[in-house]
Amino acid sequence: LPSIVSSFTARSFVRTSSSFLWNADGASSRSTSTKTTTTTHLDMVRNRGLEKRTESATPQEGGMTLYIKAGPPPSTDDESNDAELPVGDCPFAHYVRMVLHEKQLSYDLVPAVQETKPQWLVEHYEGKMPALRHARECYTESDVIANYLDFFFQEPPLTASSKQDTAIAKDAVDGLFPAIAKYLKHTPDGDNEEDEELKGNLEESLTKLEQHLAEQVGDDDGPSFMVGDQFTLVDCSLAPKLYHLKVGLDAFKQNAINISTQFPNIQTYMDTVFARTSFVDTVYPEETVVWGWSNARS
Repeated sequence: LPSIVSSFTARSFVRTSSSFLWNADGASSRSTSTKTTTTTHLDMVRNRGLEKRTESATPQEGGMTLYIKAGPPPSTDDESNDAELPVGDCPFAHYVRMVLHEKQLSYDLVPAVQETKPQWLVEHYEGKMPALRHARECYTESDVIANYLDFFFQEPPLTASSKQDTAIAKDAVDGLFPAIAKYLKHTPDGDNEEDEELKGNLEESLTKLEQHLAEQVGDDDGPSFMVGDQFTLVDCSLAPKLYHLKVGLDAFKQNAINISTQFPNIQTYMDTVFARTSFVDTVYPEETVVWGWSNARS
């Protein structure tokens, strides 16, 4: 398999001519046919809490469920005990959802809190989210999920043909989100040396991204992304993080960093990706972002 598959960190898998089966230790084994049997507790343990079923070697569309962090709890005025939990502020879940929408793959979305997570997710995957369950498989790291989707559902492709260009793009955003998180979480805002130091570190990361975007040119004066004119997984990952930056700077830092004037290429990029259908269809309210960071700051 191409190297993209070997990068899966949740657990490696082997493609066979028949199907994927998982042993208790996560190793794969080959199965050509399986009769329907009653699921036992031992079966569930062996399959990490997921029912055992016969399926083709190549994953097919359908049967996807994405478990993500839930947002602010429903209003206490809601008398229903079955009030649907809203989508949370997790940028990594947003990343996965953008990939699913770019691929036009149907899926069930399940925002969850600790008390509502499925038992198999808690017992076998440490309750980690986002978690994509596809038939009897489950993946719990956003990059792993994104690469899984892009490998098996290749239209439209979200991986650039040049590995070097992709590596350069990833290097341009390396360390950006940790810098965003440290600055937005820090209190008090703007009135001590530590806050200024964190602001300076973030500006350094943004400068690196700004310079990278200045070198990207789209075809026929079209929009440019992190890898030229091709929209890739790097963009799907970056867009939600820049959304958090935009909202957080306004809500907590009085826009001490002015993106539009200090980093015009980043502003243009944000305008472009924020208008993309996959972003618009999956974005959550700014109030949800503020809620999330307020919890992190308290």
